[in-house]
Amino acid sequence: MAQTVLHLAASRGLADHGWLKSNHTFSFSSYFNPERVQFGALRVLNDDEVEGGRGFGEHPHDNMEIISIALEGALQHKDSMGNVATIETGEIQVMSAGTGMYHMEYNKNEGEPVKFLQIWVFPNKRNVEPRYDQVKIESPAQPNQLVQILSPNPDDAGVWIYQDAWFNLGKLEKGSTVDYTIQKKNNGAYIFVIDGELEVNGQKLHIRDGYGIWETEGFTITAGTDAEVLIMDVPMEV
Repeated sequence: MAQTVLHLAASRGLADHGWLKSNHTFSFSSYFNPERVQFGALRVLNDDEVEGGRGFGEHPHDNMEIISIALEGALQHKDSMGNVATIETGEIQVMSAGTGMYHMEYNKNEGEPVKFLQIWVFPNKRNVEPRYDQVKIESPAQPNQLVQILSPNPDDAGVWIYQDAWFNLGKLEKGSTVDYTIQKKNNGAYIFVIDGELEVNGQKLHIRDGYGIWETEGFTITAGTDAEVLIMDVPMEV
């Protein structure tokens, strides 16, 4: 029988620094909830909004897969590997921190906020050479289809990471349904509603709600309104 966990949007930890508003699905920084430390290999899911011209100063990471998905605006990136890039709306960025790296991110535009998801996944291989990648998220061939944006395979669509994880993004029209099959035995899926309302196997979800499901082969998503959803398929044991 499938196991599930529901995280309503309003139950997330909130850090409001004025220039930064960050909602934490899982324990992060000063927000700690012993029941919400991670979902399997998924360690961090932060929903960030940074005001114009502001950002995160240079800071270190190691042995973590760090993913950013731009939802609105443009995020400027610089790192110790020499990468200088702008992550635009509709793009995904990944860093394998490995043996260690420094990076900084800030809002490229002075007059408007940037909104993005910051996601951390535990790697299955430690102390790798740090790496960076960034791609534009492709549109589906047909409406109401999921698009793979991340996998363990460098030859697959989207970016890749050092973990048996698959991310899919879907823009769904009201009334449409999509079936999802868990990619690997002992994986689970964490469903995050970026916009709109939907149901997962009958469980109603609203904007920015999260829903984890595991010990199942798959599930069905039904859009109650036009909706956008992110599915993060990750190992449940790390």
